[in-house]
Amino acid sequence: MSKVLVVVDMQNDFIDGSLGTNEACQIVENVVDKINRFDGEIIATYDTHQVNYLETAEGKNLPVKHCIEGTKGWELNPKVKDALEQKEKTNKITYIKKPTFGSVELGEILLAKNPEEIELVGLCTDICVVSNALIIKANLPETLISVDASCCAGVTVEKHKAAIETMSSCQIKIKNY
Repeated sequence: MSKVLVVVDMQNDFIDGSLGTNEACQIVENVVDKINRFDGEIIATYDTHQVNYLETAEGKNLPVKHCIEGTKGWELNPKVKDALEQKEKTNKITYIKKPTFGSVELGEILLAKNPEEIELVGLCTDICVVSNALIIKANLPETLISVDASCCAGVTVEKHKAAIETMSSCQIKIKNY
């Protein structure tokens, strides 16, 4: 069975940086464990902004500089990065820079691969995870798509729960909730 794990935006700024939360810090070990145990291809996304972020539509609505390409905040959490690098020895890893919440490129890559199962983990449940899950579902409506809630965190606990409910309503399987 062909499986793909999508690790969404496990970057410093979302964990303990400018947009970090306690909940995001708490899922790091779960994500590392998921990567270590996963047998299949992995795709990791990077939320990627430029120095003019505050001038963009997203920056005007969320005026907090974050994930500026090349900064420490843009980099993957060190534990997640190490797990991915270790996994590269035995699994194919693809990295995608995405300029906004959802990635059209991710949807296209997965459509071309047409895996039997896709699982998402990462940050933030209510912004980037839900956006990418819905893009994937729209591209691959017959594919089993799941989200491991224990490996996700939202901007707030309430928004995390709301995003989980939204994805569940859209026939995305929710694990560990």
